Amino acid sequence: MASFARRDLFRGASLAAIMSSWKGRLFAGSLTIGPSIFESIGVRPIINCKGTFTIISGSQSLPEVKAAMEAASRHYVHLDELMEAVGKRLAELTQAEWGMVSNGCAAALVHATAACVSGGDPEKMQRMPQLDGLKNEVIAPAYSRNVYDHAVRAIGVKFINVNTVEEYERAFNARTAMVMVLAGPGDDGPLGTKVLASIAKKHGVPVLVDAAAERLTIPNVHLGRGADLVAYSGGKCLRGPQAAGLLLGRKDLIKAAWLNAAPHHAFGRPMKAGKEEIMGMLAAVEMWVKRNHDAEWKEWESWLDTISKSVTRVPGVTTKVTQPDSLSNNAPQLRIMWDGEALGMGGTDVERVLWEGSPRMILGGAQGSARMGLKNSSLTIMPYMMMPGDAKVAADRLHAVLKSPLGVKQWRPAPPAANVSGLWDVEMEYLVGKAKHSLMLEQKDNDIMGSHTGETLKGDLRGAIDGGEVRFRSSHRIEGTGLGYEFSGKVEGDTMRGTVNMGEYGTAQFTAKRHSYNSGRRRSG
Repeated sequence: MASFARRDLFRGASLAAIMSSWKGRLFAGSLTIGPSIFESIGVRPIINCKGTFTIISGSQSLPEVKAAMEAASRHYVHLDELMEAVGKRLAELTQAEWGMVSNGCAAALVHATAACVSGGDPEKMQRMPQLDGLKNEVIAPAYSRNVYDHAVRAIGVKFINVNTVEEYERAFNARTAMVMVLAGPGDDGPLGTKVLASIAKKHGVPVLVDAAAERLTIPNVHLGRGADLVAYSGGKCLRGPQAAGLLLGRKDLIKAAWLNAAPHHAFGRPMKAGKEEIMGMLAAVEMWVKRNHDAEWKEWESWLDTISKSVTRVPGVTTKVTQPDSLSNNAPQLRIMWDGEALGMGGTDVERVLWEGSPRMILGGAQGSARMGLKNSSLTIMPYMMMPGDAKVAADRLHAVLKSPLGVKQWRPAPPAANVSGLWDVEMEYLVGKAKHSLMLEQKDNDIMGSHTGETLKGDLRGAIDGGEVRFRSSHRIEGTGLGYEFSGKVEGDTMRGTVNMGEYGTAQFTAKRHSYNSGRRRSG
């Protein structure tokens, strides 16, 4: 191990400097600390041309954040005293009444909801998520329901969806704990935050805004519209620790939220923000008010210009810069467009090549495929989380792929080798356990349509048969989100079997058997 002066530990030596001196020599085994830390265990890093998404590790924390976390790790401190001081400082920086650091934005939603249900009452805190007899309803405009409100539901509350102001006013009762709003285009609509907050205040009900991926505005736009609490991700545009979030707003509610969070023994105990995340998050907010945001914007535009000049050297490729329409992933974007039939590849083909190739790249979106149509193909580049040097690498890689046709042609299905119309019993085999589903299919030529019924949900499906191979997709709504199932497999008489792609939930195997009274319906189209 490389040596360094002991006094450096107490003089605030940065983590980067220390790690540089240790480069590659901390571990004699397979893990190597240094620029190739992920490659050393077989994981390939990504050039992020998509934006701030947790699944691709959000953002890269600022150097000041890394230094604050490293310095904080070298001391013991009482966490109640620390959060009191950090809450006061966050209030000074953000012009909110108070602030709190959480273990991510989703944790901030949990703690905020718990505060609105229990306040500081330890008996109520211990009863979660069994809320019988307590305030246990959260009102939300229907447009605002989303996959992340599972964090709100986690403590046991029930959502009450409303579509009009009249429905909203009627929804309040003695069980109403909170109103929840997802920040976005609906903010200025008929059920926007200003309208919701003005009515909620008459009933003494707090309003929470989920602004996870948004830019932090000072003074805060959501609190200015009347919200009581607003939650942000710490590891997105603020470029703080990945395992940190920010809750701003009413001092009494945020102090109650802290009581419902770790290290206190309540529902939020598993969602621990350590001293490193707390101080790293504070450093990120300190830097937010110091960063030159105009200069960052101009740098993003220069990166897009570099990429545009490179890709438009390919005949038939054009570009267009689009401007953001919200505070989330707030940056200009580059759309790269071409005729996929002429170039012999669609946007999804290029996207796949860039994801699977080296350097590995992820893009902000793609359009155009052999199945869905090649002609109007495009890619989107989001510079929000790109790092210096990425633009040149991305420009060269995109140019190289676009100038080398892949020979992709429009998909034409083979005549169907079977008719899959009828009712099918399906066995889904997950990583652990199985479930019984059913399919009701109708086939016309190569087209398949119908419905997919799970154990509790039902949704429409559409797809196609190509010879003896089937592919169809279903969608099911539940609470604030949707579950998607993409079936692909082979037909053999009255049996189908294959794989189901469930997106972020991985894959399952399926076997389907047609009901006997449908067995005579095997005639093609």
